[in-house]
Amino acid sequence: MATEDILNDIVSGIKDVLSDEQMKQVSSSIKDVLAKYEINKRTSNEERREKENTELLDTFLSAKKIEGCSDKTIHYYQSSIDKLLNGLSKCIKEICTNDIRSYLAEIQEENNLSKVTIDNLRRIFSSFFSWLEDEDYIAKSPVRRIHKVRTDTLVKEVLSDENIETLRDSCNELRDLAMIDLLLSTGVRVGELVKMNRADIDFQERQCKVFGKGNKEREVYFNARTKIHLQRYLESRTDDNPALFVTLLKPHTRLTISGVEVRLRKMGKDVHIDKVHPHKFRRTLATMAIDRGMPIEQVQKLLGHVRIDTTLHYAMVNQQNVKIAHRKYIN
Repeated sequence: MATEDILNDIVSGIKDVLSDEQMKQVSSSIKDVLAKYEINKRTSNEERREKENTELLDTFLSAKKIEGCSDKTIHYYQSSIDKLLNGLSKCIKEICTNDIRSYLAEIQEENNLSKVTIDNLRRIFSSFFSWLEDEDYIAKSPVRRIHKVRTDTLVKEVLSDENIETLRDSCNELRDLAMIDLLLSTGVRVGELVKMNRADIDFQERQCKVFGKGNKEREVYFNARTKIHLQRYLESRTDDNPALFVTLLKPHTRLTISGVEVRLRKMGKDVHIDKVHPHKFRRTLATMAIDRGMPIEQVQKLLGHVRIDTTLHYAMVNQQNVKIAHRKYIN
């Protein structure tokens, strides 16, 4: 706290009983005395708590960034944990299991959140408090005793053969046709798609290099149809942008994630196909590959999944194929 502020606080209480001359002398004396000391303003418990919580959260987010988490993931972690800390108004080291249980139950009821969303939040809190435990900031994670939320298994939609052909036929731009074919034949994430450069494409081997989550590099492969449409698109380009996909209008900047999402949504809407988004192509490829007999381990490698459980969630196994397999293997 500034010396001038302390001085003003003191003299404001005695100015009514002293003359102007006396006030000047008192002020001068107090100022001389205060100059000999370093004075800090006393912080409230609330201010100390907020400062400590913010420092721990920032340290955690820095650790996640070093681990290779994307900016989007970091933002999701920060936003979710910030809301928890603000909602509980407690020091992190004092938060217990019941606090988190009550918080999750309260926001689920107030916002009508799905079980999937609640379990996602539980996993985020578990990651945060487990990290605090590993780093010896707390003795034990309060999320340990909060079990995984049981969620209904939803069969997520994929694009049918008719959907895919309808989307292809509706393309008025070479870029859009090449983009649809590349998404479908490689199963790349939209974030991987927009990072790709022309130099990453090997037309001879019909493969390309992508950088996935955690900036991990892997090879993905495309079919002959994709090769032809991609070559035609690149040959039509007049810009010198190294990006594989760019905007249609000048100055032809690299296409963004939102740019791809908006374009695909509009294309779907124009031909009356609901919920056309980049991830649906990825799920379609996984389902198609498994239905046609590709070993699940190879599908996992193709999609760049660390855990095979994740791959299984992407694939909707065709019930008719199950029936055929039963007749083939079970006599």
